[in-house]
Amino acid sequence: MDIDDELPTAPAPAGGGEPSQALLSGDQFDVEVYAAQYSGRTRVARLLFIAGQCESEQMRLDALRLAYEGSLKGEDTALHRDVVANIAGRLGPRYAVDQAWSDAVERRSLVRKDKLDSELSGYKANMVKESIRMGYNDIGDFHYAHGHLSEALKSYIRTRDYCTTSKHVVQMCLNVILVSVELGQFMHVSNYVSKAEQTPDDLDPVILAKLRAAAGLAYLETNKYKLAARKFIETGLELRNNYSEVISPQDVAVYGALCALASFDRSELKSKVIDNYNFRNFLELVPEVRELVNDFYASRYGSCLGYLEKLKSNLLLDIHLHEHLEVLYKDIRHKAIIQYTFPFISVDLNTMAVAFKTTVSLLEKELAALITDNKIQARIDSHNKILYANHADQRNGTFQRALQTGNEFERDVKFMLLRANLLKHEYNQKAAEKRV
Repeated sequence: MDIDDELPTAPAPAGGGEPSQALLSGDQFDVEVYAAQYSGRTRVARLLFIAGQCESEQMRLDALRLAYEGSLKGEDTALHRDVVANIAGRLGPRYAVDQAWSDAVERRSLVRKDKLDSELSGYKANMVKESIRMGYNDIGDFHYAHGHLSEALKSYIRTRDYCTTSKHVVQMCLNVILVSVELGQFMHVSNYVSKAEQTPDDLDPVILAKLRAAAGLAYLETNKYKLAARKFIETGLELRNNYSEVISPQDVAVYGALCALASFDRSELKSKVIDNYNFRNFLELVPEVRELVNDFYASRYGSCLGYLEKLKSNLLLDIHLHEHLEVLYKDIRHKAIIQYTFPFISVDLNTMAVAFKTTVSLLEKELAALITDNKIQARIDSHNKILYANHADQRNGTFQRALQTGNEFERDVKFMLLRANLLKHEYNQKAAEKRV
């Protein structure tokens, strides 16, 4: 079977489902809508990341303005000053350091810190485990709110020795996971997800969804894309906006889909992504990603790669995904090339280059690399620009298997005849009598 006449269809418009709430193609990225998906410190951190990465000056200023407003909603004066330093006067005098706010926050924090330390000392004197646990937890919340992440982590971990129920253990784990994500300590994230999942009591669906999403994020950050895909796909719909301080449902859809495309085989993609009712609901939040998954499975590679290219500039603004995007895109493209060539004895490279929106010379280099890595069993006719598959000689293989079966049958028959003759002549009994 040869392929030389079927060209890829043009990208179909993303239909069905609700409009994308964050990832829109080209210059339609809406910073305000994107920021609305998140809360707390991660919202400000993501906005600062966008301001440092995007090329559009207007988008950069919009992100900084929203980051400034977000910093005033918390109690981290250092973060507020960091935002102002990034603004560098570009938004006018209104967006300078709010000294009155900073002074008021710092005054309140000193009083609050003294009170929490005094209460914890009293709890320790009374030796009441539950009170001590709550005391350390309150101190951890205080440090986290004020940006002292290492101190917050220490306080949350100290509550472990005073947990008396599974609920307490899970709360401790979630607190440690939250701080560890911000610190970039993803080994801690994985460890404490496991601790929470090992508690004897059944976990609340919302908590379980949070743990799955956090585990997926940890695997993504450590380049374990297949494990990340599985965790994101297993994340329950109960997540909704309940984990906005870490991740949004749209993130689950994007991270899970890209990791699955890069690491799942065709059957896994069908059963775990396309036919997965739970994950399909996440994909509905980002129609472009849903369409590119469907296009990939349907072998509409031109359309699929087109969606990827349109989304790339916006995905590079994601604080967790940007470092992995090139690797994921390369893996997805290579899988598409492998699947495109697999069914055919020969492939016209000119037709294939059109399908993959590249030149014949670049495609030839990609194919040569995949052949060298033993990912494609084929050879390239560079003169005629045709890829020929190295299919096994089925006639010779069948003959060799038949010959081997005949030899095995002959050997078994000889053994059976020998045994029959030994029994007929009572060889074992005569040999025993002779020895006597």
